[in-house]
Amino acid sequence: MAAAVLIVGLGNPGIEYALTRHNLGFWAVDRMARAHRVSMNDTRYHSVLGSGSLRGWKFMLAKPQTYMNLSGKAVRALLLGEGLAPEQLLVMHDDMDIELGRVKYKKSGGDAGHHGIGSIIHSLGTDVFSRLRIGVGRPPGGVNGADWLLDSFLDHELEAVEPAVDEAVRRAFDFVVGAGS
Repeated sequence: MAAAVLIVGLGNPGIEYALTRHNLGFWAVDRMARAHRVSMNDTRYHSVLGSGSLRGWKFMLAKPQTYMNLSGKAVRALLLGEGLAPEQLLVMHDDMDIELGRVKYKKSGGDAGHHGIGSIIHSLGTDVFSRLRIGVGRPPGGVNGADWLLDSFLDHELEAVEPAVDEAVRRAFDFVVGAGS
């Protein structure tokens, strides 16, 4: 049985990016994989993949390996390769426009300056796909946004981020069950 939904976490591959703000989507996918014992050991469609099921509904987890700004290449290949529509896609990513530690769901819309989302919209030719936006907040005055995103969280920030990633995982599993019904 094919996956009912595709859940993509955005981030950058490589150990140097693992703990950065820009990799919250990868964090959430990894946490989902651990929670449901999904092995992330398949490498196809320019991504690291794993498949699982929740209450009988199949899902696929993906971490594109194309780097953030080219995420659309991997997402398009995944959807085409697995025969899924953009409506069956949930993308989890960091968002500077949301307060640190908050999570917001968005059904469609523009990229709000997020280059990974912009790449997906461009590659799919549509903005109609779901997103879970995990807040990282705005950089302090005088700090460039790109530098802020590619920097690691400070210890006190992790106290807000860890529960937000857990919330994103819960909401992603709600998406799996909701999309399957």
